[in-house]
Amino acid sequence: MECNNQCEHCKYNKNIINMLKNELPTTEIINDLSNVFKIFGDPTRMRILWVLFSSEKCVAEICDSLKMSQSAISHQLKVLKEARLVRSRRDGKNTFYALGDEHIENIIEQVLIHINEQTEN
Repeated sequence: MECNNQCEHCKYNKNIINMLKNELPTTEIINDLSNVFKIFGDPTRMRILWVLFSSEKCVAEICDSLKMSQSAISHQLKVLKEARLVRSRRDGKNTFYALGDEHIENIIEQVLIHINEQTEN
């Protein structure tokens, strides 16, 4: 199967794959990558993302699920939203949060696959 620049089969952008294989990324790209991984590196933020896997939730639902205060959850949601890892929508007085897009699920899935491979070997 011949892949175009946005391969539907493998869901990877061929230009990005070529860059990873053939080019040293700029400092800006490295810094952006590092910042995203720092955000993923916080256990509370990972727990919030996990809660959002099933469906969008309001802050109160996230607080109940994680047994944490509204202020602690709101602070972490702000960080996640600034990094575009979550998105929000208002409905009256409530704000609902969901994963930013399918890439967030894919990133977590790939890391879990990696972790499971390590424990199996």
